[in-house]
Amino acid sequence: MTIAYEWRGDLDNDSLDALHADGFGHPVTRTDWRARLERHSLGWVCARENGDLVGFVNVVRDGGAHAFLLDTVVARRRRGRGIGTELVAIAARQARAAKCAWLHVDFEGPLRSFYLSACGFRATAAGLIAL
Repeated sequence: MTIAYEWRGDLDNDSLDALHADGFGHPVTRTDWRARLERHSLGWVCARENGDLVGFVNVVRDGGAHAFLLDTVVARRRRGRGIGTELVAIAARQARAAKCAWLHVDFEGPLRSFYLSACGFRATAAGLIAL
């Protein structure tokens, strides 16, 4: 398996929508990902195997020192092979190159060891309001 990674890689809405639906276990939503990424993102990382999109992470910025990971996803059939870890590592390098001082991520309990152990994040206190 050879995975190619690309910062701000070209992607189409259908491919990312299908990956997102597969990775997060929901129906395809027909989201206009390209418009969303162009409007709100510092950048994103695509992982491809034989041209197929098998991983993705979005890096959003506050315009200052803070960047945030959103929508980290790896195709179910490709999990456990280090793709997610490499996506996050590239995202961190690119956020650092853009002069961000902090990279934030929110995650659910089952992903704790992935983010804290595999990716090097440290636990912090945070708050959340469901809207």
